[in-house]
Amino acid sequence: MRRLLALLALAALVAGCGKNAKRDNVEEPAELLEFTPSVSVSKVWSQDLGKGERRLGIRQHPTIDGTQAYAADPKGKLYAFDAISGATAWSVDTKLRISSSPGVGEGTLVIGTLDGDVVAFNPDTGSERWRNRVTAEVVAAPVVARGIVVVRGIDGRVFAFSIIDGERRWVYDHGTPALTLRGSSAPILAEGLVLLGYDSGQVVALRGEDGVQLWEQAIAFGEGRTELERMVDIDGEMAYDAGQLYAAAFNAQVVGVSLEGGRPLWNREMSSYAGVALSDSKLFVTDRDGVLWALDRDNGAALWKQDGLGHRWLTTPAVQGTRVVVGDVEGYLHWFDIETGQPAARERLDGKPIRATPQVLGDTVLAVSTAGRLGAFRVH
Repeated sequence: MRRLLALLALAALVAGCGKNAKRDNVEEPAELLEFTPSVSVSKVWSQDLGKGERRLGIRQHPTIDGTQAYAADPKGKLYAFDAISGATAWSVDTKLRISSSPGVGEGTLVIGTLDGDVVAFNPDTGSERWRNRVTAEVVAAPVVARGIVVVRGIDGRVFAFSIIDGERRWVYDHGTPALTLRGSSAPILAEGLVLLGYDSGQVVALRGEDGVQLWEQAIAFGEGRTELERMVDIDGEMAYDAGQLYAAAFNAQVVGVSLEGGRPLWNREMSSYAGVALSDSKLFVTDRDGVLWALDRDNGAALWKQDGLGHRWLTTPAVQGTRVVVGDVEGYLHWFDIETGQPAARERLDGKPIRATPQVLGDTVLAVSTAGRLGAFRVH
């Protein structure tokens, strides 16, 4: 119930703030200003994925593997598309209440459900291979690597299964606060570690082979008079590269952490319900007010900020070559120059919110709205 209250406080506002902001005392989304695009973007194909997640608050995004894109509908349909042409490779009705984005790797496709089911499929045909269960709903995308499938339940428990037959290899239990945001950051598998961000503001590293905790680092501490003010969830996507992990917490800060013992490298005060994305030299993050920031990934210094999308409930950024792209509450995708933060292009998927992180394949961006419209946009 406490998690549901947090969902109603955040996700419902996202779903409704486009035209009814004043009704809930929510800041109206900033008016979109005209600009001269520096790049041409066109929608090249689109598909309907059922009725979408609507107000479930689960941020389902398509997952790209090679040139294949996999997507799911909460009512149970699982799809495979050619990411370039949009042609349907296959679709299956699982009869499950799918709640995670698909996870794919090492010839295995995995989804999680609201009922705690974990199901693996052949990514070439959609045929089921095995299924198992965890102790709570799964809203974070499973991760497949090194012969295991790592699945995180919304109760804080993390499970590892064999990709061969679904046999459970290990389980790690980490509690969650009574009141949290709706969501879970997806695990990251890197350098033999499973990296996790928790609703209590902690980053945890587990040994991938057996789930033993190697270190834990608090990156945020709940402060304030109310439980809402004390929420420090790491719910958005974390990013890893070259021995360093980057994460953002709600009501707290953005941090860089060394994988060597979890030693903090830098921190910057900033509140984000989304997540972070990396380029070669920059870290991109959207804050709770709808400001897109570019930070120096080595020290957290601000390089630029783009505040023209205030209160538009931006997604986690995605890097596409020399641009960074975000989705918003009114179904727009916005591209910005990676060096200056200046607007480069804008296209609309539909009139419903884009909550899930856009996915990038070369010159193509895939995005899905909460109404279940999946679209592919090509940068020319």
